[in-house]
Amino acid sequence: METLHFQRPAQASKVQPSLVGHVGSGDLEVMIEPSDSEFADIYIQTSTAGSEVRWQQIIDQITPVISLPAMRMDIHDFAATPGVIRLRIEQALEHAMSIGGDYHE
Repeated sequence: METLHFQRPAQASKVQPSLVGHVGSGDLEVMIEPSDSEFADIYIQTSTAGSEVRWQQIIDQITPVISLPAMRMDIHDFAATPGVIRLRIEQALEHAMSIGGDYHE
């Protein structure tokens, strides 16, 4: 397992806790917790060695489109494809910034 950390300035309002997806073959889990920081901290645990460049590209594609809130996002990846990764991150952010607090799959 490899652990990655990305930090971006927070630009959106507070969020509610959120959990989306599940760890399993070809999927991932995204958990969001609110933070009092000025940053969006994204921690990724991945089973895919050497995937930092791929994750960097995905985060760089999302951040201009979605204003990240002050949060801690934990992602547990089990070899998800970039499309699944982006979908789950967007689902988690939408959920956390609207109703928050429940599990969605």
